[in-house]
Amino acid sequence: MVRPFRRVVTGHDATGKAVFLYDGEAQKVQPAPRPGVVSTLFWTTDNTPATLIDDRDMAERTIGITPPMQGSIFRVVEYSPDTTVKHKSDQERAWKAENGGRKIAGEGIQMKADDRHHGMHRTESIDYAIILSGEIYLILDDSEKLLKAGDMVVQQGTWHAWSNRGTEPCHIVFILIGAEVPWK
Repeated sequence: MVRPFRRVVTGHDATGKAVFLYDGEAQKVQPAPRPGVVSTLFWTTDNTPATLIDDRDMAERTIGITPPMQGSIFRVVEYSPDTTVKHKSDQERAWKAENGGRKIAGEGIQMKADDRHHGMHRTESIDYAIILSGEIYLILDDSEKLLKAGDMVVQQGTWHAWSNRGTEPCHIVFILIGAEVPWK
């Protein structure tokens, strides 16, 4: 079962007074492209500097993994233990056969078939990550590190994958900001 998160959003009323616009369980919960991964979206922006909008709920939209080039995404991702997830090996084989193992998986993200982990990818963003609960391995091209609750990560468009080798779900807070990347 996916962990629910309370979301509180502030804004302004017609007179400019600070008010609470939303307070309740975050509703935009959706499976990610990778099996065993679920995302809860809290907010998005389309540009930097961000526009302080009216009372529109910027989490009530369909958005991919990465933010708009000048925008941002604020979400929590839940990673199930690897042992509970059935991976799509046919999809992995298709990635390897296509373009030397690389395939665009959506706007601003690339996937790479990799013998170390099926979820190897990179995004056109700088990602700030906070391990909220559980533990998870961050896998890079030639190395990996075990991260635990309270650890922080700054991800700069590198090829990476997440592997939960534990027995409990791992929750990671992600703030992604669109970035210009050197590979384009």
